[in-house]
Amino acid sequence: MMLPDGSTQLLCLTASSGVPLFTRGASKQLPFSVIGSLNGVHMFGGGQGALLSSCETEGGGKVVWKVFHDSVMLIAVSGGGSSGACSGEEESRLQRLLENVWSCMVLVLGQDELVNLRNIERLKRDLRSCFCLIDKLLEEKHQGVLGNLTHCADSLVPPNPTPLQEAVDGFAQAADSEFGCLFVHGRIVVATEKWWRLAPQEVVLLCALVRTFSASGSASCDYPIFLPQGSPTVAHRLLRFQLLPGVDVCVLCGPTPSLQKAETELVGRFWSPLIETLRSCLAVGERCLPGSVPLRPDVLALLLINRETRRSVSCVQISSHHPLSDSSLSKSRCWELLKLFYIFSISRYFTQEETLCGSPEESTQRSHTEDFLHGFSHQPQQCYLVTEECKSYGLQTQQHQFFLLMLPSVPTFALRTVATQTLADIISATAF
Repeated sequence: MMLPDGSTQLLCLTASSGVPLFTRGASKQLPFSVIGSLNGVHMFGGGQGALLSSCETEGGGKVVWKVFHDSVMLIAVSGGGSSGACSGEEESRLQRLLENVWSCMVLVLGQDELVNLRNIERLKRDLRSCFCLIDKLLEEKHQGVLGNLTHCADSLVPPNPTPLQEAVDGFAQAADSEFGCLFVHGRIVVATEKWWRLAPQEVVLLCALVRTFSASGSASCDYPIFLPQGSPTVAHRLLRFQLLPGVDVCVLCGPTPSLQKAETELVGRFWSPLIETLRSCLAVGERCLPGSVPLRPDVLALLLINRETRRSVSCVQISSHHPLSDSSLSKSRCWELLKLFYIFSISRYFTQEETLCGSPEESTQRSHTEDFLHGFSHQPQQCYLVTEECKSYGLQTQQHQFFLLMLPSVPTFALRTVATQTLADIISATAF
């Protein structure tokens, strides 16, 4: 059983009979006999009172199984050569992927249709409507989106948030909703208070859904969704409007208003006066931090998580004038290293209750971390990692977690100073 290095394939089957529902991911599909074997070995273990959750392949790959509501089984298979990820880190990534995929299915179809399997062929057809969102999760493995991993909302800090916050609050209220959000390139800029009260995973998946709408090029849409934790059986309407290319505003609402009424009467009223402000948000770009935030030239990438609001900002800093231009590291590799260092830190040193969503599915990972931490007489608050490619430093405070990647030329003894100063600069300039 071999997949291309670094690739991931997702399999979905019925839990009781092992009927394949769909496969997504790697271009090289696994043979049907292998899929049957993966299902068979899991069923055999269950019959013997053993729960098979993961295993490694001879080629260095990983297989992870998970059954949801005794109805649907998801299997993730990754190829070897995951660019520096150890076995535990890769398993953590795949477990989180399976949880997100299940929630995607609930978001689009609702939990009842997935738990009560009445017509398998109809379910196969209905599941096709989930493919675009699931593919987005698989494709974002090496892109600048980390919410799928952290379950914290990927955010962009605007230069002037006050008028945008007022506009999104007023727009949501006019649409008979308490749930409104403004996105730039799929990252949250501002949102209503009730939007932030949604479960962290729901916020992350809604961001991914908006990115799929933006990629389609549609100007507006009225899309029924279920909230996997808040409302898995009752649908809501997601109204989404493109204000500028790359800028979207959304509200969650009930039967009213109609899409046409909201588009013709509300969008221009609240957002036309803010076109230049919206353009200034676009100018922030992938940096996700306004120009008032200074970043040292030897910083390669960073991830800042606000543990209280469950928001995050992240960026990779590479330009033609960057000292990294003489290195073999690419932007995608920097993103991958940042994700690996995040997993490395939270799976070994930092507390899990704040960084993870606390679902039962993650109890195993928390127990592994607790076993590791038994070797310490205290709760670690900082950690660092030195490799040939970069030097990384992580620190945890009561409100934040911060992960910083730096050039190998930065002296190891200076890592802590650089990290603490960079964190202080960002917080003082943005109050994030």
